[in-house]
Amino acid sequence: MSLRSDVPPDTVGVSLREEGVVVEYLDGRETLYRGVPEVADRTVRTPPGKDVHVLVTAPDETQGVMLYVNDRKTHDDVLESTGVGRVMLASGEREEVFPGVTVEADGYAHVVEADPEITRGRVFVFAEDEFGEESYEIVGKA
Repeated sequence: MSLRSDVPPDTVGVSLREEGVVVEYLDGRETLYRGVPEVADRTVRTPPGKDVHVLVTAPDETQGVMLYVNDRKTHDDVLESTGVGRVMLASGEREEVFPGVTVEADGYAHVVEADPEITRGRVFVFAEDEFGEESYEIVGKA
C-alpha cells in the first residue's frame, strides 16, 4: 500500500437539495450525498472502517471545504484537481482540521466534533462504504 500525505483543501461548490447534499468539485464533476443528514449534537462517531468525509459550508451555503479522513485510495494529484483535502491521523491522534472542527482517529472509527458557532457554516459528516452511506449534520454548542 502506498503512503499518503495530508493535502490542503480548496473551496468547492455546495448545493443543499431535497434529495441530499451535492458537492461540485473544481474539475466540474459532482457527487450527491443522498438523503437528509441525521442531526448530531456536537459530535459524530463514525462506524469503524467507513470512508469519512467532512464538509464545512460557508455561511451562504453555496460553497465550502471538504476533507477526506485517512483516505489511502485517492492519489494526491486527484485530490488537488478536485479541491478535496485529506488528513492522515494515527490511532489516538486528534487534529483541528478547520476552525471549530476536530477529528480524532479512534481505532478504525473516527470522531468528528464541531462547534457551528465557530465554523459559522454548516458541518456535515459522510461515512460510506460499499454497503451504504450515512450522513450527519453537526448542530449545537459545547
